[in-house]
Amino acid sequence: MEKNNCFHCGLEIIKEEQIVFDEKDFCCNGCKTVYEIFSLNDLTCYYDFEKSPGATPQDTKGKYDFLDNESIVSKLLEFKEDTTAIISLNIPHIHCSSCIWILENLQRLQKGVNTSQVNFPEKKVRISYNPEIVSIKEIVNILSSIGYEPYISLENYETGKNNIDRSLTYKLGVAFFCFGNIMLLSFPEYFEVKEFWLDNYRPFFRGLIFALSLPSFLYSASGYYVSAYKSIKSKMLNIDIPIALGIIVMFVRSTFDIVMDYGSGFFDSLTGLIFFMLLGKMFQIKTYSFLSFERDFKSYFPIAITKINNDTTEESIPVYEIEKGDRLLIRNQELIPVDGILISDKAEIDYSFVTGEAVPITKKSGDKVFAGGKQIGKVIEMEVLHSVSQSYLTQLWSNDVFQKKVEQKHKTITDSISRYFTPILLLIAFAGFGYWIFFDANTAFNVFTAVLIVACPCALALTAPFTMGNMLRIFGNKYFYLKNALVIEQLAKVDTIVFDKTGTITTNMKSNISYEGEELDEFNSVIIKSVLRASNHPLSRMLYDFLPEAKKVKLDFFEEITGKGIQAVVDGVSVQIGSAAFIGTKENEAIQQQTAVHIKIGEVYFGKYIFNNEYREGLSELFNKLSTQYQVKVLSGDNEGERGLLESILPLGTEMIFNQKPEQKLQFIKELQEQGRNVMMVGDGLNDAGALAQSNVGVSISENVNVFSPACDAILDAKEFKKLHYFLKLSQKAISTIKMSFILSLLYNVVGLSFAITGNLLPLVAAIIMPLSTITIVSFVTLMSNYYSRKIK
Repeated sequence: MEKNNCFHCGLEIIKEEQIVFDEKDFCCNGCKTVYEIFSLNDLTCYYDFEKSPGATPQDTKGKYDFLDNESIVSKLLEFKEDTTAIISLNIPHIHCSSCIWILENLQRLQKGVNTSQVNFPEKKVRISYNPEIVSIKEIVNILSSIGYEPYISLENYETGKNNIDRSLTYKLGVAFFCFGNIMLLSFPEYFEVKEFWLDNYRPFFRGLIFALSLPSFLYSASGYYVSAYKSIKSKMLNIDIPIALGIIVMFVRSTFDIVMDYGSGFFDSLTGLIFFMLLGKMFQIKTYSFLSFERDFKSYFPIAITKINNDTTEESIPVYEIEKGDRLLIRNQELIPVDGILISDKAEIDYSFVTGEAVPITKKSGDKVFAGGKQIGKVIEMEVLHSVSQSYLTQLWSNDVFQKKVEQKHKTITDSISRYFTPILLLIAFAGFGYWIFFDANTAFNVFTAVLIVACPCALALTAPFTMGNMLRIFGNKYFYLKNALVIEQLAKVDTIVFDKTGTITTNMKSNISYEGEELDEFNSVIIKSVLRASNHPLSRMLYDFLPEAKKVKLDFFEEITGKGIQAVVDGVSVQIGSAAFIGTKENEAIQQQTAVHIKIGEVYFGKYIFNNEYREGLSELFNKLSTQYQVKVLSGDNEGERGLLESILPLGTEMIFNQKPEQKLQFIKELQEQGRNVMMVGDGLNDAGALAQSNVGVSISENVNVFSPACDAILDAKEFKKLHYFLKLSQKAISTIKMSFILSLLYNVVGLSFAITGNLLPLVAAIIMPLSTITIVSFVTLMSNYYSRKIK
């Protein structure tokens, strides 16, 4: 009977059973329905990316009724507020670009879905939706109806455990069993001893060797055949093509030898080859999982939070030390690091980091607040429901919204080499075979197979990620925390460094503060201290720590105006704390040069607190080192009161610009970039958020209390400030290490190929050398990066 393929899923269909719709053939009503859904929503581009990419939808009627239960749904959700909820669903059928495209256009199929992002390696889709318009059950049903039925396991969601894929371990075990037994059975063939029983039973042993090779050939090596087939189908040649070709050639040749009684073939080499290649793949996977662990493990983040102890004292603790039941103080613009219950009467929380929606959500006492929200306004208190999820903070920091679009030079180099590697390798292999076949068939087959196996670019592909991963670990151990490995490459390109002054080159921990003005009574001191308690500005934190302990009063209103000051209402009394211009008082030019915080309560101007800043230890030495290689500039929102002091500390000719508002700082960075400069901005993450985001590399200096800023690319612990030059030099050495390892990997391939093409390298030896090359490269980059980390001063 005549057969053809379903337009949607690609399965063969019998002509008499086919369904024709819109001049297209379908195998069943399910596939036809999916096509209709896509057509009605103008989504037929789905079929342009891949030919027949879909799966036949299964009947799920009643299967997901349990999603009507709110208590179950709450366990599946990552986040939920009034009009926004987020869930990640595991979708096993994700397999090609069409899948990604349709799943990321889910909002066109289902009203109420805001965004959907696909994580292709993990086969997950993260969906943000409006629970007032659409339910989880409706989303799951629409996914199932188009052939993307999610796999939902409450056990996985509750325990955080995922199913571990052990297929490679099983394949490796089978390959080792076959290899070991075939080697034992092949010993008589090696020695060619003339014995009666060996001569009589040789066909039996050869048949047994052939039978033992089948599980290794058909099962253990199956991953290479599938990968090669998909590569050819997508018209992109990958390294698995020559490997699969080499295995098949060896098997066919060995089978031919046994059938024609020419010899025992190369089944020992074949099974050994498969075993050692799988061993190399296992090593590579373990290496990548190690790197992934290093990149995601942010428990050393210097993101701290203020904890309220039982005796009402406050202390700053790292977020990873937060425990269930702790009582936390969240100030203005501070990130909520954990899920909890609001204790304060009212809170305004900005969840734009999580949802992209900047409108603050009002919460009342007793409401649940989620990690990732940013407190807006007066200080609040909350009780912790769960300990911190560092991976969630990492997810916020690594959100695509805050990623800078930069060229990944070394990734491009690796991709370019890999793209041309396979066709050149196949050409060399066939040329070697064509040459040797006229002299010796055995040598020709050995050369062909050895060339295909030995020249594996696995080591080449591993150089950049492993070097970057190891450098991330070294930086992290030295309290310099990078957003991702790409930041290392950007650091190496920097030629201009711009420093903020307050909270960056000055320390928040030390300052000589004096007060000038009318004497403040106890009531006014309490009001000032309570207002400052809600602020995260460096000067506010210094002044708050400087003022004596006092009882805390409730704020009726609080607003912090970036670059100007604070206005609040306490018991009906208005309070203003900030610059002279903000308060509305005038000063003569000499006094304007001071760094000061002015106080106005009600309609009465009381006076000002004057700050004589303490500069960070090692500042002068750091600037002297940096100025030899970089353009160094100081950009400050403060007045010029300390210009003379800075000129005496910093190298001659250091450009200093004062009285800069946040938007002016951003514009200054942009102008430098327009001049072709690669700019690193070093700030405190508060008023500098715009400049940090605009710069090529934004580094936020962190004291014990931090505002989490996704605008920055790195967080530097304040006590390691003087090592900034060291980190820049180390990033340059990381790039040098990658270049050296590229050369080493290419050199290895040239040497290996020269031995293989001259017939001096057996396929089995090539299979052993291949994983050894990966170990060599990994060892080299680890040793070099560790060496540079110790050598550089």
